[in-house]
Amino acid sequence: MAFKFKGVDFIGFDALLSSDELMARDTARQFIEDNLIPIIEECNREGRFPRELIKPMGALGFFGANLEGYGCAGMSNVEYGLVTQEFERGDSGLRSFVSVQSALVMYPIYTFGSDEQKDYWLPQLATGEKLGCFGLTEPDFGSNPGGMRTRAVKSGDEYILNGEKMWITSGTLADVAVIWAKVEDEDGLVRGFLVETDRPGFTAYDVHGKWSLRASVTSGLSLQDVRIPAKNLLPLTGGLKSPLMCLNQARYGISWGAIGAAMSCYDTALQYSLLRKQFREQPIASHQLVQEKLTWMISEITKAQLLALQVGRLKDSGKVGHEHISMAKRNNVWMALECARMARDILGGNGITDDYPIMRHMMNLESVKTYEGTHDIHTLIIGQSVTGVPAY
Repeated sequence: MAFKFKGVDFIGFDALLSSDELMARDTARQFIEDNLIPIIEECNREGRFPRELIKPMGALGFFGANLEGYGCAGMSNVEYGLVTQEFERGDSGLRSFVSVQSALVMYPIYTFGSDEQKDYWLPQLATGEKLGCFGLTEPDFGSNPGGMRTRAVKSGDEYILNGEKMWITSGTLADVAVIWAKVEDEDGLVRGFLVETDRPGFTAYDVHGKWSLRASVTSGLSLQDVRIPAKNLLPLTGGLKSPLMCLNQARYGISWGAIGAAMSCYDTALQYSLLRKQFREQPIASHQLVQEKLTWMISEITKAQLLALQVGRLKDSGKVGHEHISMAKRNNVWMALECARMARDILGGNGITDDYPIMRHMMNLESVKTYEGTHDIHTLIIGQSVTGVPAY
């Protein structure tokens, strides 16, 4: 049986939010309740991405929501974070789709693109008429993107791209791919390119057999002598700093999204524990070990909310550092995965069925803990920040 989500706010967190922030969150919450919750378990079971939600999400301004102009909603970063929280409360896969469209496709075009590129792509990406993907990770290079083998060669007024990308969200859905490659004519400098996916030599294929993010499209990309006009170069890119700036945008959304997954697990476990009776016909919520788990969960969720909010406030004021985002992503995803495991314990055998969202969140969070910088990589980023000494 599924429980109606009751919200999670132990210390009056909502009082810290403005009316606009609450409205953004509540709009996303209602959208998820009405449109995703009724179908997500079926989508997860079938390994199907709910494409029918793309246009409605675009109509509500969820794509590129924290960008200004070009048909974007112009939300603050805190408002955008609260939206991603609600999307991941529904499912990590749908939040991943929104994150890629927003932070990894629209953001680099908005930040590094020419006026022509922005005018053409951003309005269509904002409505969901066009979809995008982000090609940085390669089969042999994940945590070390600087080792990429994808190459771009200048040939007259064109570039010729060759390479392979892997673990690409929305790869087979995309109309345009933001591809990162080393330019041979520029001593291997990493540059970004907009590659229309219908160009000869570009191939996208889906990754099957996933136990995680089953309601999301995960793809590999192959580029074999793909020719694009020189105007498809993102002119303001140069070096790894550019794609890493994009990843910071996505990591920020993840730090909020993970809270949503944790909320879903906690709320389900709490409601279940009050109904499930065991030993002398008492609800299992009366047992000390169950209360200990629920106490840990609500304490960690509350701390994660405050961490995400402060990082969001810093981001809105232009004072956020990449190490702040790393802390929020690292802590909040770890916390959410632990909440999922504790919630599964509380539900016992019922916790492994898709009558409840627990196991789906747990499997999804295993991927979220790894992508956009693994838990260990973010540990090293924070360690370098506090010591001044790199350990990698």
